Amino acid sequence: MKAIKQNQPESLESRVLCLIREHNLLAGQQYLLVAVSGGQDSVCLLHILSKLQTELKVKLHVAHLDHQLRGTESESDARYVARLAKKLDIPCTVEKRDVKAYRTRHRLSLEEAAREVRYTFLSEVAQSIGTDRVAVAHTAGDHIETVLMHLIRGSGTRGLRGLQPVSLWQSSSFTTVKDLVVVRPMLRISREETAAYCRRHRLVPRLDTSNLDLSPLRNRIRLELLPLLQNYNPRIADALQRTSHLAGETLDFLDEECSRLKDVIVRQQGDIFLFDKAKFLKTPAVLQRHLLRLTIEEISGNLTDIESRHIEQIMAALAMSAGKRLTLPGLTFTIDYDYYWLARDTSALCPLPPLDRETKLKIDGETRLPGWSVTAAVIPILSGEIHETDNHFVAYLDFAKTGRKLTVRGRRTGDCFQPLGMDQTKKLGRFMIDTRIPRSWRPFVPIITSPRQILWVAGWRIDERVKINEATKRALRLEFMRTDSSGKNQTKI
Repeated sequence: MKAIKQNQPESLESRVLCLIREHNLLAGQQYLLVAVSGGQDSVCLLHILSKLQTELKVKLHVAHLDHQLRGTESESDARYVARLAKKLDIPCTVEKRDVKAYRTRHRLSLEEAAREVRYTFLSEVAQSIGTDRVAVAHTAGDHIETVLMHLIRGSGTRGLRGLQPVSLWQSSSFTTVKDLVVVRPMLRISREETAAYCRRHRLVPRLDTSNLDLSPLRNRIRLELLPLLQNYNPRIADALQRTSHLAGETLDFLDEECSRLKDVIVRQQGDIFLFDKAKFLKTPAVLQRHLLRLTIEEISGNLTDIESRHIEQIMAALAMSAGKRLTLPGLTFTIDYDYYWLARDTSALCPLPPLDRETKLKIDGETRLPGWSVTAAVIPILSGEIHETDNHFVAYLDFAKTGRKLTVRGRRTGDCFQPLGMDQTKKLGRFMIDTRIPRSWRPFVPIITSPRQILWVAGWRIDERVKINEATKRALRLEFMRTDSSGKNQTKI
């Protein structure tokens, strides 16, 4: 009788290969950068990829960065990685950078600074070898720790998804390097398995003693929280994996729904994102929250500083009156009459340049203001001729009633005028409220005046008393056009 042969466990090499192919991690790349710290996980990853590079038809390049945080220990790590790469006959780039100086210069936490410096370095090396992606040695354990870390910080459903096989690292405003595709071929492999692999292949990785420091949150989760949770549920890792998977499915559905809604509800105006107020408020709250997250991610490049509490602050502000503003990390959310405004730069919330002085208008001719070019021309009017325009920054006025002594300025306390179509004057402030001019715009709206009265609230309404009628012989045509900082490149509003 023949003995029944036990099924052999699938090798780490085949599992890594399977994940690479399943998620198309290499996407036809000829070169692949591999980030190697010298620890057991990255050493395991490099060794596995070195075996697979022929089958994957890819050429590897190792990158190692000395963060200059652990003195001689860091220097020893760098030498170790260089020797290992040489032994495997893989080209290697080793550099050192001052993370502490970068942290001080940009006022970041040590972890944030180290991550920024490290990925900037990796992006530079990737670009130099002709690829846009780097393989990192994140394991299933890193994934579980990330889920818990996001849960603790209140990152919401998106945070529960944890690490993904492929993601995009986008450079911050501090750097000018290209974005980097980060791939994680070992995301289904545990640290116990990488340790066993290193022993089996007689690899002697370096021990990073900073991983034993309880100051970073991730280390406290790994060394203190997870062992404690295992006392309550020995299979806590499996439970969190299932939760992460379900969160991922939920997010995929929400992404699809919000992609459809975004075209209907959100529009971009320069650096500002405008949410149609009426349509947004009719949307279910779960989609409102997700649409906000997606838009914030598009503005900022990531959601690193945005937590669930920030989204809830926005949700609570939706019913506030027009003019209210909410300041978030790196963002401003403003409530307007018909729209919600979301912008990274608060100055972007108003498309009108500031009016810092009163300026006389040249008639006929062109007057240059900071950010504006104003043209004024006197034109003949034929009997019964009507001049209309779709451009709100063009106006036709009865020249006999305006005269030539015109100025442009910002609004002033006590300003009144008689809006077109009305039979009595109205305070300018009340007019701006009633016509729903956003509060942040009001100081910048150009006001055209004669010695006697306001003639035109540019962009909104002329004065009833200077409109063209059947008796008008000559019209004054005024047009405001935006200019860039050099006064060139005139464009309509």
